[in-house]
Amino acid sequence: MTADGLGFAEAELSHDAFLGGRITLYQPKSGYRAGIDPILLAASVPARRGERVLDLGCGAGPALLALGARVPGLSLTGLERQAAYADLAVRNAAATGIAARIFAADLREMPAELRAESFDHIIANPPYFQAADRTAARDAGREAGRGEEAPLADWVRAGSKRLAPAGRLTMIVRAERLPELLDAMQGLLGSLEVQPLAPRSGRAARLVLVRGRKGGRAEFRLHAPIVLHEGSRHVRDGEDYAPRIRAVLREAAALHFGASDQ
Repeated sequence: MTADGLGFAEAELSHDAFLGGRITLYQPKSGYRAGIDPILLAASVPARRGERVLDLGCGAGPALLALGARVPGLSLTGLERQAAYADLAVRNAAATGIAARIFAADLREMPAELRAESFDHIIANPPYFQAADRTAARDAGREAGRGEEAPLADWVRAGSKRLAPAGRLTMIVRAERLPELLDAMQGLLGSLEVQPLAPRSGRAARLVLVRGRKGGRAEFRLHAPIVLHEGSRHVRDGEDYAPRIRAVLREAAALHFGASDQ
């Protein structure tokens, strides 16, 4: 952090390319760093030009900006409680040339400006681990990105309140937290869908994408897993992503719920 503790010094940052160089992000070298999860989340959102998107807990902006790169003409807004990361999101949006508003605030205490708005899509990649279930990370930013303070129910409640009628909330979480997330969505959202993400063929899903719709009435849908990597195990140096996932990560392709891998 800088001497005033409000941001990152340049020496603490890396400048990393995503989506085959379509976007680049300044990220802390030792804090929370984006992996493929926010990119998969962004790819799964069925947004269209002109729609409004809110990213809860946007961090340095990977999911928000990846979505903006794939679907031009969106109205993008991010909410991030860590001011240093919110500042990075502002910087990354400007450097990438994608317009986005970023608010530094807790999702449980949204600014009045946000509370007066509604959105067609809300996305979230909340911290995966409950604080009681893990050892805290040494870096405060990394800990805040991985260990939750607000329970999943608070994320769902905050998102559902800001959705426009028929708007969608899409989240990515670890598979073991799926029951908790579905329980939080019951009564607030309908047309629930779960898209499991399995590391390899024949392996159990470790991540799930979950979507609900405000006022939705469709039956619950559990889709067949999407397999992230080719082969039953890693056998060579370098990447071994399945072609569908490689297209998402390198070419900004969409990732459709329920679409066949064939």
